[in-house]
Amino acid sequence: MDSLMAFLHSLQGVEAYALLLGLLVGSGFGLPVNEDILLLGAAALTLKGVMDPVPLVAVAWLGLVTADSLVLHWGHRFGGQLLRHRFLARLMPEARLAAMQAVMRRYGPGFMFVARFMPGLRTPLFFAAGSLKMPYRHLFIYDGAAALVELPLLVYGVRYVGGRWQEILALVQRFQGFLLPCLVMLALGLWLYSRRRSKSAGSGR
Repeated sequence: MDSLMAFLHSLQGVEAYALLLGLLVGSGFGLPVNEDILLLGAAALTLKGVMDPVPLVAVAWLGLVTADSLVLHWGHRFGGQLLRHRFLARLMPEARLAAMQAVMRRYGPGFMFVARFMPGLRTPLFFAAGSLKMPYRHLFIYDGAAALVELPLLVYGVRYVGGRWQEILALVQRFQGFLLPCLVMLALGLWLYSRRRSKSAGSGR
């Protein structure tokens, strides 16, 4: 990741955006890229004039949604059969796929919004959604909306802290294992709270 960021820093303008887009889309093909750290680093490059905030948000949104669409497509196209390959079975055993399918059946397509904020669970959840033949439009609606929330906050948050972005990146890399459960609990709590409120409003009519 450090070498990728150094190479990205050496580029300028269209080439930098193209590399970022390629890396994000490549994650949908299984490229081992940490999207969150990559986006943090790319946001930091707006401080150095390598990229501009608005084009970065647009390119990153396209890359994220395309990558997630590819994962959904693999689920649509192959389903559990893809996991019979020995290497892929290690990445996502059939038991985990069944658990993710149960989550999607219980909470519905709106859970894709929450999944956008779950770094370790996005791929299996979107793959499970695809294996359940969930329509692509749900991903564009919910995942796309979540990315529109996440990306501006990330880019402008990094710009706000300015020169301290490297400290934040180091903390994310160091404590990512602890941050994930916290983010999952926070996102799930907010989603359940909004769901309960909507049910209460509906029953009160």
